[in-house]
Amino acid sequence: MEVPAIRVLLDAGFVVIAAGGGGIPVAESAPGVYRGVEAVVDKDLASALLGAALDVSVLLLATGVERVAVRFRQPDQRDLERITVDEARGHLAAGEFPPGSMGPKIEAAIAFLEQSGREVIITSPDHLAEAVAGRTGTHITTS
Repeated sequence: MEVPAIRVLLDAGFVVIAAGGGGIPVAESAPGVYRGVEAVVDKDLASALLGAALDVSVLLLATGVERVAVRFRQPDQRDLERITVDEARGHLAAGEFPPGSMGPKIEAAIAFLEQSGREVIITSPDHLAEAVAGRTGTHITTS
């Protein structure tokens, strides 16, 4: 709902914090008519939808690990540095990213890249700068 206002603020040079969880879930029942609904707003998917609506090229998702991994916490764990959206989709379908854990972040990454994005970076808050510089994190791209 707030995409036009967010766009104006961004264009004016403001740093905008949005889609961080909370808020009241609503559904549009008619053009311009909204009603509250019972729902949980997933911050990662909301961020992906907002990023796509704003036509940004890179989405950064912060989480509790430096890199996404397959076979997480298993002896043969493998950290993922760079994968394509198709590889992410395959790992998700194989059950590598469970709901309530990394699953929603990967689903959000896929949604963002399918809509308009160029890259999704997933990493921990203490590695954000290094990940943006390409030195760590998991980078998911369209190809």
